[in-house]
Amino acid sequence: MSKAIRLEKTGGPEVMQWVDVEVGEPGAGEIRVKHHAIGLNYIDVYFRTGLYPQPLPAGLGMEAAGVVEAVGEGVTNFKPGDRVAYASRPPGAYCEVRVMSAAFVVKLPDAITFEQGAAMMLQGMTAQYLLRRTYPVQAGQTILIHAAAGGVGLIACQWAKALGATVIGTVGSDEKAELARAHGCDHPIIYTRENFTERVREITGGAGVPVVYDSIGKDTFVHSLDALAPLGMMVSFGNSSGPIAPIDSGMLASRGSLFFTRPSLFSYIAKREDLERSANELFEVVTSGKVKISVNQTFALKDVAQAHIALESRRTTGSTVLLP
Repeated sequence: MSKAIRLEKTGGPEVMQWVDVEVGEPGAGEIRVKHHAIGLNYIDVYFRTGLYPQPLPAGLGMEAAGVVEAVGEGVTNFKPGDRVAYASRPPGAYCEVRVMSAAFVVKLPDAITFEQGAAMMLQGMTAQYLLRRTYPVQAGQTILIHAAAGGVGLIACQWAKALGATVIGTVGSDEKAELARAHGCDHPIIYTRENFTERVREITGGAGVPVVYDSIGKDTFVHSLDALAPLGMMVSFGNSSGPIAPIDSGMLASRGSLFFTRPSLFSYIAKREDLERSANELFEVVTSGKVKISVNQTFALKDVAQAHIALESRRTTGSTVLLP
């Protein structure tokens, strides 16, 4: 038997149960992975609360890193003992051992630790598609990243800086401002006491920014539109403050023919070649030192309720890892 977190119903952190599970052998196209570290992400909260529905009972967790224990029929690109990492659906990474499709897993370079691997796959590949595909950032541009001291934020700030951009980022405190600044954010804005739209206009000489990367949602949406330059792109990739209201397309037209998109990582890595390209670009910027992965909190997997409480109350910075 192995241990795992399971949901019988949706709700608060208390609905997550630490239970015994039978893992079994991998089938055709599958591998069995023994987890060494598991990533914590806000999408886990969305599944736990039911904002993102899934059939119950169910697991939680979208990413982890570990070692291959066994491979199923037809699997030729992995063998027992390989170090691997992944970020994929369906949820279920909150466990000690897991059987899953080999199609969603990549080999983890020796230069990257299991904790880094678990902390970087979902957040790092999210930063990759945001900066390199959804709106390809160019040298000399000034961009706005919300939650700049969060997991995606710290990676995206560093990566954008390496691309030659000037980075404006919103944060919730002086401590988070210093953390964001240390990770490439040129202009941290403390949204609890500053109007970030006005500050963006000041920093850009009134022009606004060509792109806003917004994982906050309801609380920042309209103000983010107001920070954009004409023909700018609003990239809404999360909603930690709650879902945005239905959009009146006139809001985009009246602010200068803006573009709006609501992307998801799993659309960008649905094809194996796109997954490998995204992971390889991420591994390259990390191993080269351009992007450092900040694992700032660790919790025992059985104590995951405490980790969710810390995440939802915005007491975390950078990445949080759960240890089986």
